[in-house]
Amino acid sequence: MLSMIKKMISYYRPYLKIFFADLFFATLSAAVVLTIPLVVRYVTSTLIYMEPGAIMHKLAIIAAVLAVLLAIDCYSRYYIGNYGHVMGAKIEYDMRKEIFEHMQRLSFSFYDNAKVGQLMSRITSDLFDITELLHHGPENIILSVLKLTGAFIILYNINGYLVLAAFVVLPFMFAFAFHLNKKMRHAFKTNREKIAEINAQIEDNLSGIRVVKSFANEDIEGEKFKIGNDGFLSAKKNSYRYMGTFQAGVGTFTTLIQVNVIIVGAVLIAYKRINISDLITFLLYIGVFTDPIRTLVDFTEQFQNGYTGFERFREIMSIVPDIKDEPSAIELPAVKGNIKFENVSFQYQENQENVLNHINLTVDSGAYVALVGPSGVGKTTLCSLIPRFYDVTDGRILIDGHDIRNVTLKSLRNQIGIVQQDVYLFAGTILENIRYGRPDATDDEIIEAAKSANAHEFIMSFPDGYNTDIGQRGIKLSGGQKQRLSIARVFLKNPPILIFDEATSALDNESEHVVQESLEKLAKNRTTFVIAHRLTTIQNAERILVLTEEGIAESGTHKELLEKGGVYEHLYNMHM
Repeated sequence: MLSMIKKMISYYRPYLKIFFADLFFATLSAAVVLTIPLVVRYVTSTLIYMEPGAIMHKLAIIAAVLAVLLAIDCYSRYYIGNYGHVMGAKIEYDMRKEIFEHMQRLSFSFYDNAKVGQLMSRITSDLFDITELLHHGPENIILSVLKLTGAFIILYNINGYLVLAAFVVLPFMFAFAFHLNKKMRHAFKTNREKIAEINAQIEDNLSGIRVVKSFANEDIEGEKFKIGNDGFLSAKKNSYRYMGTFQAGVGTFTTLIQVNVIIVGAVLIAYKRINISDLITFLLYIGVFTDPIRTLVDFTEQFQNGYTGFERFREIMSIVPDIKDEPSAIELPAVKGNIKFENVSFQYQENQENVLNHINLTVDSGAYVALVGPSGVGKTTLCSLIPRFYDVTDGRILIDGHDIRNVTLKSLRNQIGIVQQDVYLFAGTILENIRYGRPDATDDEIIEAAKSANAHEFIMSFPDGYNTDIGQRGIKLSGGQKQRLSIARVFLKNPPILIFDEATSALDNESEHVVQESLEKLAKNRTTFVIAHRLTTIQNAERILVLTEEGIAESGTHKELLEKGGVYEHLYNMHM
């Protein structure tokens, strides 16, 4: 826990000036609060016994002093409320930037097992609670410690017996708070996990809302959500039970302090050991004394929220990307596209069977290679190894003689273009989505890429042309249109190596024909891997590789493989 708190404190480093200024003004505010009861004591014990003229003269001075004190307190609270919160927002900004950039570096294997809604919860609600703690925590502690310490010194100088009456309750209060603190911490952590699960479920439901409605399964989704929501409510009830017990207990102890002081004070007045003005002052200071105790109670809840949020933040930050640049990695120079697999094997997780076993393959630059085979034999996996979406378990992959693990990821992936079956388009305009292929491209270059992808004509049919907003994930476009935009992106990128992952399998015949024409135009003079579902689309491939669970079972042209009468002929006959 200590190391975690040290790490949390390190986020103050860029903002130490604001941080110390925040604590300074918190100290000033506490000093003002401690001073006012002393003024009351002076008025009730001394001033009221003076001559009327002297009283008015002293009151004018007191009023001026109080006005200055109030102005100081007013600005102190303004600084804390304004600049202190800005400091918290900047820390939140830094942490959100840090976790977002870290998530960008995490590999596919992490996202294979992650839920988007839960990750969103780490970036939003968790970080808000962390920065609320980092902003309010130190100032609340400073205010509370100063008020408690100052009030104790002043109270002790007023009457030691009354101090004893007040402080005799404190050990029991702190023992009670310590006992519940651990239970509250566990309860708040459970709350975080439950709300993350609900966020994941909501994200999943809204992303698939069209499927939900097409099957008229709103009630089923409602039931699924109810289970998650009930779990969250149950966790909240549990944490609030502890929190309610905590607040009720501390509130009772606080009241007990005041009751003790009143009773003991009445006894001391009866025996002439204290005067009424001192008792009034003491009771005023008891309010000053108990207020920071309540603040510390609220801080306990704030600390639990912020600390558990920080634990979840560090859980993500502590995940080491399993695919990253080696310290000695070099920039991959412009390549021709010669690709070589040397005894490559791959498994997704340890203790699982290999998806690929001892693959040896050489593809010359500019070659057009098709991959076919039954579902699940590793066609997509094989292609995913080339841009290092996953790393080989054994063996190595070379591009123009360079082991891809010895070059930087950015320079490697900049030379590979991928067109997938499931096209992902970002919310925004057509122009913005094509420009994603090369962010520094001009509008003319984007239009040229769209023309090459047979997309310019349908784009210009929209009233806003290239500035047409396509909606979330391109929902306003047809499947063929989305696919052609993804091809235009790759045209704009202009890489020497291409991977087509069943790029036309989800399209109707007419759209498939247009997209296939675009793909063939894109593949010209580039090293191309085509994962084919429809065998009719790859009959003209220079080389067809047939993958089975044992590896590459057959290799040759369409005609050669049919003549062999093996696996490919069987797949072709089934398809036809």
